[in-house]
Amino acid sequence: MPKQVNPYRKIHAWFSTQLENTRLHLARPDAMIQLAIIGLLTGALAGLVIVAFRLLVEQTQTWLLPGDSPEAYELLPHWAILALPLAGAILLALMFRWLAKGLYVLGVARVLERMAYHQGHLGLREFLLQFFGAAIAIISGHSVGREGPHVYLGAAAGSLLGQWLTLPNNAIRTLVGCGTAAGIAASFNTPLAGVIFALEVVMLDYHLASFIPVILAAVTATMVSNAMLGSEAAFTMPAMALGGLSEIPLVIILGLIAGAVSASFTHLVQVVASNSRNLAIWWKVLLAGVITGLLGLAVPEIMGIGYDTVNATLLGSYGAAFLLLLMGAKLIATSACVGLGVPGGMIGPALFIGATLGASMGQLAQLWMPHLDTQVGFFAMLGMGALMGASLQAPLAALTALLELTNNPQIIMPGMLVVIIAGLTASQVFGQESLFITMLKARGLDYQQNPVLAVLRRMGVASIMDKQFVRSPRAINPETAWELLKSKPKWIVVTKDNTPAFILSGISLAGYLEVEQEQEEIDLMEIPGTRLQLAPVHLHETLQEALEKLDKGEGEALYVRHMSAPGIWRVYGILTREQIESAYQL
Repeated sequence: MPKQVNPYRKIHAWFSTQLENTRLHLARPDAMIQLAIIGLLTGALAGLVIVAFRLLVEQTQTWLLPGDSPEAYELLPHWAILALPLAGAILLALMFRWLAKGLYVLGVARVLERMAYHQGHLGLREFLLQFFGAAIAIISGHSVGREGPHVYLGAAAGSLLGQWLTLPNNAIRTLVGCGTAAGIAASFNTPLAGVIFALEVVMLDYHLASFIPVILAAVTATMVSNAMLGSEAAFTMPAMALGGLSEIPLVIILGLIAGAVSASFTHLVQVVASNSRNLAIWWKVLLAGVITGLLGLAVPEIMGIGYDTVNATLLGSYGAAFLLLLMGAKLIATSACVGLGVPGGMIGPALFIGATLGASMGQLAQLWMPHLDTQVGFFAMLGMGALMGASLQAPLAALTALLELTNNPQIIMPGMLVVIIAGLTASQVFGQESLFITMLKARGLDYQQNPVLAVLRRMGVASIMDKQFVRSPRAINPETAWELLKSKPKWIVVTKDNTPAFILSGISLAGYLEVEQEQEEIDLMEIPGTRLQLAPVHLHETLQEALEKLDKGEGEALYVRHMSAPGIWRVYGILTREQIESAYQL
C-alpha cells in the first residue's frame, strides 16, 4: 500500500521553499515586489501597535484627569500635580530597576544606534519597556512626547517581524525604516512627513527600493490609524497666510531666534544627560518626576504632551508674556525628563516650544506693528517647523509636516525660509547636532555615517556571492579532480573535518592537472595557485558585516552559510574582498 503524504507537511515544505527563495531575493537591493509586500505588512503591524499605545494613554488620561480634555492637568489640585509625576517616576524606577538589565536609551536615539551598529535588530524586551515606559511617563504628566515612542514601536515592530521571518539584515533595515515612517504618519496623520523623516533621519537612503516599501508602510499605518481613531488632524488649524513680503524680515528673525532656542534645548539636554551619567537610572527618573511636579505647580500646561496647549496657542488664546513663560518652562522640563532618561519623545516638546515661540513673536508684532496685520497662528506654525527642523536636523521632514498639517501651500515659501535659517543657526553658528545624536553621545555612544557603508548595508551577501564552487577534501586522485572541473567551478572549497577551510581557484587546479599528469594523489593545499583561508558569514548578513569580518582578519575570503536543519549548515556561495569592493564602486 503506498505511503500517504501528510498534506500539512507538504504545505510546510512548499512554504519553507518559498520563504527561502524570498530571503535570497531580498538580499538584492532591487527586490522591489518583495520589499513592497513586507512594507505593507510592517505598516499594518506598526499601525496596530501605535493605535494600541494611543488608546492605552488616552483612555487612561480620560479616566484619570478631570474635564473633557485628555490633558487637563491644570484642573488637578496642587497636591495631585506634584504627586502624579512622582508616582509615575516610582513606577518607571521599579520597571528599570528590575526589567531594563542595562538598557536605558530608547526612542529614536536607540533606533539610530541599532541601525548604525546592529543592522536594525531590536528586541522584544526593549519594545515592552518602550511601550509601557512611555505610556507611564506621558500619563503621569512628564514633559515628553509620543512621537519618539511611536517611531521606536513602529521600528521595533518591523525589526521583530523581519527577525521572526529570518530575513536578511538589509531587508530588516528597510523594515525598520518602514516602521519609522508608520510611527510619524500615525502620530500626526501625515504619511508623507513620515516617509521623509524615515529616509532623512533613520535610513539616510534615498534609493528607489527604499522609497517604495516605506511609502506603502506610511500609507497603511495612516489608514489603520484613521480607521480606528478617526482622521482628525493632530492640531486645530485656523485660517492662516503670510500677510505680505513686508513680513519676511519677521520670518527671518524668527528663524534666527528659533535656531538659538533649538541650540539651547539641545545643549541643555546634553548637559543634563552628561552630568547624570553616573547616577542609577531609578534615581534619575525619580529626580525627573520631582522636577516635573515642581514646574507643573507653576505652569501645569507644560505637563504631558501638551497638544491642547499647542491648539490654544495656534488659536491665539495666550498673551506674549505667558507664551514665553510656557516656552521656558517646557524647555527646562523636557530637557530634565529626556536628559534623565524618561522613556519619552522629543518631537512633541519641540513642536510645543516652537509654537509658543512663534506665537509670542506674532503677538508682539500685532502689538508693535499693527499695520502688518500679523496672524498669530501662522507664526506659531512657522515656529513649530523651525524648532522641529533645527532640533532634529531634519529640514525636509519639518517642511513636509508643515504642509501636511496646514494643508496650505502658502506656508511653503516662508516655511522653507524659516526652517533653513533655524537649522543653519543651530548647526553652523552654535555647532549643535541633532537631539538624537546628542543623546547618543551623551550616553557615551558614538555615531558615524559613511556613504560607502550605506551602500554595503543595503545589500545582503547573497546578492553578489559566487555560486560557482564545488567542495572537496584536501587529498584527491586525478580522476576525482577532473570530475570536479566538469562543472567549470570558479572555486574549489577545500574542507577539513567537513568544514570549509580554504578555497583554491578552479583555474589553478586545471593548470596543475595539465602539467602534472602522472600524480597518483593530489594535495590541494600544496599545488601552486590562488588559495585563500575561509571564514563563515551568515546568509542574512549584509556586505558591511562581511567586510568587517575580512577587516578583522577572520579570513581572507568568506563562505556564505545557513542552517537548513538543526546542526546542518548549507553552503550557498563564496565571497571575496574584490567582490565586495566592486559592489560599492558600481
